[in-house]
Amino acid sequence: MPFIDIKHQAQQNPSPKLKDKLSTLQQLLTELQQHTLPDATVDYINNQLRELNTKATTDPKLYRTVFSTYNTILKYLEKHHKLVPKGYYQKIWMVLGMSLFGVPMGVAFGTSMGNRAFLGTGIPLGMVIGMAVGSGMDKKAEKEGRQLDY
Repeated sequence: MPFIDIKHQAQQNPSPKLKDKLSTLQQLLTELQQHTLPDATVDYINNQLRELNTKATTDPKLYRTVFSTYNTILKYLEKHHKLVPKGYYQKIWMVLGMSLFGVPMGVAFGTSMGNRAFLGTGIPLGMVIGMAVGSGMDKKAEKEGRQLDY
């Protein structure tokens, strides 16, 4: 079952933000055409696209709606099918590494050395640890064919 077309692409001279968001959404839909998705998922995505098509083309904040639709579709795909874009886990784990590993390591360094100036040293270390974990998860997703190639 194919996806419905986005009517906002026919708009003359869209703003650069809108043009960028629309091309990103269209790239996602093109990539999803190459995967076999259940009918329920295709219906969900088509419903999201129908809602987007009901928005006024003259709305100056239409790019926010397009971006919201894009994020909603990605979250649904990740939750129900474990399909993720390239670098997805690396981005998530970079932040988690800084907060889960970096801050406690910084506190430990600062406390053990008796100087609070070392509190900030843990954050970059946690970021590197998180990026390494996320990169490993991205490679695993690629091996299992769960990574969207865009």
